[in-house]
Amino acid sequence: MTDDLRPIRRALLSVSDKAGLLQLAQGLAARGVALVSTGNSAGMLRDAGLEVTEVAQVTGSPEMLGGRVKTLHPRIHGGILGKRSDPEHLAQMEEHGILPVDLVVVNLYPFEATVERGASFEETVEQIDVGGPAMIRAAAKNHADVAVLTDPADYIGLLDEVAQHGGTTGAVRRQLARKAFARTAEYDAAIAAWMVRDEAAPPFRAVTGRLVQTLRYGENPHQKAAFYKGGEARPGVATARQLQGKELSYNNIADTDAAYELAAEFPADEGAACVIVKHANPCGVGTGASLTEAYAKALACDPTSAFGGIVALNRPLDAEAAEAIAKVFTEVVIAPEADEGAQAVLARKGNLRLLLAGGLPEAAASGLLWKQVAGGFLVQDRDAGVLDLSRLRVVTRRAPTEDEMRDLLFAWRVAKHVKSNAIVLAQDGATVGVGAGQMSRVDSVRIATRKMSEMAAPPSAPVLASDAFFPFADGLLVAAQAGVKAAIQPGGSMRDAEVIAAADEAGLAMVFTDMRHFRH
Repeated sequence: MTDDLRPIRRALLSVSDKAGLLQLAQGLAARGVALVSTGNSAGMLRDAGLEVTEVAQVTGSPEMLGGRVKTLHPRIHGGILGKRSDPEHLAQMEEHGILPVDLVVVNLYPFEATVERGASFEETVEQIDVGGPAMIRAAAKNHADVAVLTDPADYIGLLDEVAQHGGTTGAVRRQLARKAFARTAEYDAAIAAWMVRDEAAPPFRAVTGRLVQTLRYGENPHQKAAFYKGGEARPGVATARQLQGKELSYNNIADTDAAYELAAEFPADEGAACVIVKHANPCGVGTGASLTEAYAKALACDPTSAFGGIVALNRPLDAEAAEAIAKVFTEVVIAPEADEGAQAVLARKGNLRLLLAGGLPEAAASGLLWKQVAGGFLVQDRDAGVLDLSRLRVVTRRAPTEDEMRDLLFAWRVAKHVKSNAIVLAQDGATVGVGAGQMSRVDSVRIATRKMSEMAAPPSAPVLASDAFFPFADGLLVAAQAGVKAAIQPGGSMRDAEVIAAADEAGLAMVFTDMRHFRH
């Protein structure tokens, strides 16, 4: 036996999730390990014919206070925390009748799942585990002697380890301890986030996540990266099932998220919508009676940029739309679902990733966005701003026509998801030009109008949305010269009067939203 090998003679089992517990317990019992367990788990194991000692027999105290107090006792924690290499610890354990625990198997009350299903405050509080985290932390702290399991996925590996070595090695115990501390940190962070959910700026913020996959690299091959799931429950790339295709890359994930969040701006009951994203910006957005029509309109905006892009849909993918998408090289397709015909069509494109998210995220839902800065991070609410149509202000002599207003509101939804400075040109429920991420707004206008001029069938009456006000009239004049007929923007510039006058002189209709949509 090596110096760091520790046999397992006594195991403490106290789990909320019983998955895999019986197989683990049977494997331990077959090797002569004494089993100690709490009420429900003990009952299940005893029913399966295993010999189990209940925690109450060890502590000499019954479970009390509705199960809130059962393992918080020196005969439990002393058995976990006692150092086998310390004669004084061993003497005290013998004096007080404390038997050592070599393996702790604990998973926690389902607090996160309780929050996800919208349980009441009182029910959620009851799902805050106290004894479980205490045992996990105690075992992880004393990993020199004690192994700790917090995840049923590790049960078989532990049995294999014991079968191979006759106990647990120090390397395995350290690995399990790292996972245990991360699990209790994640659990406490979820509780803390729930407790401060209504506070704009609590004094502390906790951020955790669970590993989804280790990525080949980050934005560039010399950067290491990984993908974690955490925070609010929200349909999207983190929850989606990947039916086919290569492993997602860092950039795939970021772009797919951007595409699907924009697709969510168009509820399925309003019609079909398709978003094509490249480098986190939409290069085409289309709506229509069918996904095929919506995709065609989105692709027409900028077919060059769409090559190798991400396609996001607001409805379940059908075979006809899949056939159209399959004609253009596409990295990822994400949709709420896909019928069998669509899946069969895209299966012919082996490298294309097909993701099914199970639903659309709610565009107007509250939530938090995080951005790292040197030495800290910024936190803000998600941009869930929705226009109050009754507060739109027509500021020009000419008011928008009904068709123009419909396209203005469409373009405004898209502009919210375009990097600032953002300019979106649209007509007939589709983008016809997008200018993104420029240092000056007039340059974004120039890019958007140039894209529009390159379309196979340039529009006859495009409208414009700007994510922020025009600081000068120059950008609006460039748009007017390109044929833009109406504009929507927040207003609020020192030169609003000059911009309005320029719009009137050019015969444009313009409305102010009094709402900005910067996206950096």
